[in-house]
Amino acid sequence: MQKDISLLAKALGVSFKADGHLEQAVVHRSYLNEHPSFPLMHNERLEFLGDAVLELVVTEHLYNNFDNEEGELTTWRSALVNGESLADVAITLGVEPFLYLSKGEERDVNSKARRTILADAMEAIIGAIYNDFGWEVVKEFILRVVVTKLDLILKDRSYLDPKSRFQEAAQSRSSITPSYKVLSEEGPDHQKQFTIGVYLGKDLVAEGHGSSKQEAQISAAAAGLAAKGW
Repeated sequence: MQKDISLLAKALGVSFKADGHLEQAVVHRSYLNEHPSFPLMHNERLEFLGDAVLELVVTEHLYNNFDNEEGELTTWRSALVNGESLADVAITLGVEPFLYLSKGEERDVNSKARRTILADAMEAIIGAIYNDFGWEVVKEFILRVVVTKLDLILKDRSYLDPKSRFQEAAQSRSSITPSYKVLSEEGPDHQKQFTIGVYLGKDLVAEGHGSSKQEAQISAAAAGLAAKGW
């Protein structure tokens, strides 16, 4: 079913171009598997373009407005343009109802896969805006919807990964370096699920889960931050 993409343009705060690329930006590959006669291609080429445009706009802004070292600026940029951040931007802007998805993907709400689709669509939307309206328009869009998150990121230090943030907070508040311990492993080798606990001394603070030890440690650290109110 065709969607009214002019409403998406309005939600994004950009002009609607009837023969533009915005509709293609929200077409997931899975939709074409079920609708091979759909007149548009999937959004992966636009995603490729938008990723580069996004990174350049953010890099230019950080370079022109901050004198920090390269490594710190790189960390800030990553916090702004990573998948989790872009998925949040897409949700805030109301992109999700406009996605063209297969029936299976439509049902898979509130999942990691859906957040990846949203992040990819956000990059594709940026590519579409650049294609249809040029550099100045896409730059204004990125500064408005992505870069405006920078002040909060710097304030709560969320540019640090959860493990770094938990370690920093634990050392400053209790002079203890956190440790991590595998509590359980489940599933076959190719679908292993780990449960890892984060400890302060002998005290278990929180548990985390993931398909790798690193992912489970990050999950545990994030849970630890929440549990401690840090």
